[in-house]
Amino acid sequence: MTELWSDRADAYRESEAHRSGFDLDLLVEWAEGETALDVATGGGHVARRLREAGFEVVTLDPAPGMRADVVARAEDLPFAGASFDVVVSRVAPHHFVDIRAGIAEMARVSRNLVLVSDNLFAGEQLEEAERLRDPTHVRCYSEEEWRGLFDGAGLEVEAVVSGEKPIELDPWLERAGCEDEEAERVKELLGDRVRDGRFTLDRIVLKGRLR
Repeated sequence: MTELWSDRADAYRESEAHRSGFDLDLLVEWAEGETALDVATGGGHVARRLREAGFEVVTLDPAPGMRADVVARAEDLPFAGASFDVVVSRVAPHHFVDIRAGIAEMARVSRNLVLVSDNLFAGEQLEEAERLRDPTHVRCYSEEEWRGLFDGAGLEVEAVVSGEKPIELDPWLERAGCEDEEAERVKELLGDRVRDGRFTLDRIVLKGRLR
């Protein structure tokens, strides 16, 4: 699966949908300290913004094509405990094969904060559309599930913000290489979510502090 992400790397680096958003602004606003780890950095948008804010940032991604500083999975972070002031992951945890292990690892290597942004669970039909569009999609989670994941990793949830993320449908499909019959089936599954070539995903941003 990492080969798929390497092939898509340029699309995610150039993606306007990933370059900005209320969740990206919040992650930067909430970050504290001097050092940060950006887990599953993708196009590197979180890292770019954190560096602009003065952080020393290490990027990590399982796909070599993403050009991260370190190639590794979230579930197996190759760092000693408490290596970073803040550990961040944006719109990537729904790809983690073992979400509990991924969040636990993020908490382990943090000295203080874990910040996460991802799309909220919105029903099995949307999950099916996500998996069909992108076979690396594992699952989105509800706010209740996210709170449980943070609690299980020893993190106290200090803040939660949810909001809508507008998505341009065709670029969203193209970034994942979804086309022809599969693309049409994804559109059918999205149904009346799509209007004027766009649809909306609900996104959650969580701030967790080590207990």
